[in-house]
Amino acid sequence: QVQLVESGGGLVQAGGSLRLSCAASGRTFSSSTMAWFRQAQGKEREFVTAISWSGGMTNYANSVKGRFTISRDNEKNTLYLQMNTLKPEDTAVYYCAAQRPRAIWGRSDLVSRYDVWGQGAQVTVSS
Repeated sequence: QVQLVESGGGLVQAGGSLRLSCAASGRTFSSSTMAWFRQAQGKEREFVTAISWSGGMTNYANSVKGRFTISRDNEKNTLYLQMNTLKPEDTAVYYCAAQRPRAIWGRSDLVSRYDVWGQGAQVTVSS
C-alpha cells in the first residue's frame, strides 16, 4: 500500500505563507483521492481539503477557502498544500491521507474514507 511522508511544516507569522509536501511511495498514488486533515492540540481531527485522483475535483473546508490550495503532481508522486494568509487558528498538526485506489469521489471530508496516513507535520502560526 502507498506510504506517505510529509515535509514543509514549521513556524510562520500570521499573514505569512507555507507549503506542505507529501511524498508518496507506491504505484497506486496516481489513482487515489488525496486529502489534508489537521488536528489542533486537544481537538478532534478535522478536514481541510481533498483532491481527486485526476486533479479535476477539489473540496475545501469553509475555514480555509480562498487561502489554501491543494494540488498534486502525479509524475512526482507528490501532494501539496499551499497555505496563504495564515492565521493563529491554523496552528495544528497537518496530515496527508490517501483513499483506496480508484474509489468513487464523494464525502471526501470523512476521516473514515482514508486508508493511509502520513506521520503529520507541525504548523505553528504566531500572532
